[in-house]
Amino acid sequence: MSHPHPATLGQLKESGYRPCSVKDELRRNVIAKLRKGEELFPGILGYRDSVLPQIINGILSRHDLLFLGLRGQAKTRILRLLPQLLDEWMPVLAGVEINDDPLTPMTQSGKRIVAEQKDDAKIEWVHRSDRYHEKLATPDVTIADLIGEIDLVKHAEGRYLSDESTMHYGMIPRSNRGIFAINELPDLAPRIQVGLFNVLEERDVQIRGYPIRLDLDVCLVFSANPEDYTNRGRIVTPLKDRIGSVIRTHYPQTIDESLAITEQNAWLQRDGGVAVETPRFMSEIVEEVVRLARSSPHVSQASGVSVRTSIANAETLTSNAERRGILTGEKRVVSRICDLSYLVASCRGKIEMTLAEEEGAEDKLIKSLTGEAVKGVFDRYSDPDGFESLVEQFKGNLTFPAGDDLPAEEFVANMKAVKGLTQAAQTLAKEMELDSGDPAILASVGEFLLEGLYVNNRLSKYNSRGKTFFRK
Repeated sequence: MSHPHPATLGQLKESGYRPCSVKDELRRNVIAKLRKGEELFPGILGYRDSVLPQIINGILSRHDLLFLGLRGQAKTRILRLLPQLLDEWMPVLAGVEINDDPLTPMTQSGKRIVAEQKDDAKIEWVHRSDRYHEKLATPDVTIADLIGEIDLVKHAEGRYLSDESTMHYGMIPRSNRGIFAINELPDLAPRIQVGLFNVLEERDVQIRGYPIRLDLDVCLVFSANPEDYTNRGRIVTPLKDRIGSVIRTHYPQTIDESLAITEQNAWLQRDGGVAVETPRFMSEIVEEVVRLARSSPHVSQASGVSVRTSIANAETLTSNAERRGILTGEKRVVSRICDLSYLVASCRGKIEMTLAEEEGAEDKLIKSLTGEAVKGVFDRYSDPDGFESLVEQFKGNLTFPAGDDLPAEEFVANMKAVKGLTQAAQTLAKEMELDSGDPAILASVGEFLLEGLYVNNRLSKYNSRGKTFFRK
């Protein structure tokens, strides 16, 4: 990457450079992007009319920002996109420990360099990617980590404590003229949060009580879960009072947003020699599992159910279909209902139950949610009362094998033993705008149809020696 050419203070003045605070810089660039119709936060889905206007308003107001929301709501991802709103390059004085503006130096060392070298003072260029620093808040974070500490070695060399050259700067001063983010703010000890008061309000820092005052130019941004999410801590009220804008995030509000986010983030294009396809109705079932969990009385809603659950489930669904293709020798497979039984592994630990229940309760809940999800999606596409002729055939001790070890061709061949099943599956496939002549698609839709009848209590299902069978 090539930076601008000025290499001295004199050349920088000749270029027409003018000092600008980081918040004015963000504001200027946001205004320019809005006027051009450019996307401010590429890759962030589902927030166009809710969260993004709040962020833009906060930047236009030159506020520090707090993103408040449950886990898996893209808070950290948004924080890490903020540097894209800075100028690509920024000039700093060479030989100064923190980013000091060449025209209006803040530090004593910067002022001394300019006074001694004048227009010959060397400058360096900092890319915007190096102007963002992030710290995960943990209970063991200290004021020295964030603000700074006296360097006893420098003090032993004979420098006065009141001389800023004796200081070892923390992460916030080193983020001068940039953006500093603290993730999981409530986990920061209250006494450390208090140490941020001056930075947020007066924009200065004092180290160890000595009169070292640094007039910082920094945009502070934070992320936090709601205070009832964890017993480890909370945001102290005076600190919240000093944060300009508190922005609430949320989970996807529509099924299309959920599907788009999962598709964007999940690893679904595999390289194992088996092409895996997932019909929309199967993806909808995966999203419906998470949506139901977010409203279930058995799931802690204070904790939330992360979007990562959908992503992990979609990857597991794809992986089991891929495994089937490898074992059966198929080069192309389509996800089927039988693949859903393996979602338990990718849901464990991501769904927090309201009460500590007996061993295995989490697995039972996940299986129950999966069944409800299949029912909800099936009922959107079809009416279980319209398949009585199929159900009647199962009353004569008819059983139908439907395990995840069956290749699509064999599954479709078995469907012909149930009068009308193939035709019903083809009709349903057409209604869902799928290729009804594709055996892999037909097998997937056929099993969806049988499972839909099962979850609506029209059929029963049992397992024997690792294989699954439908019956009446």
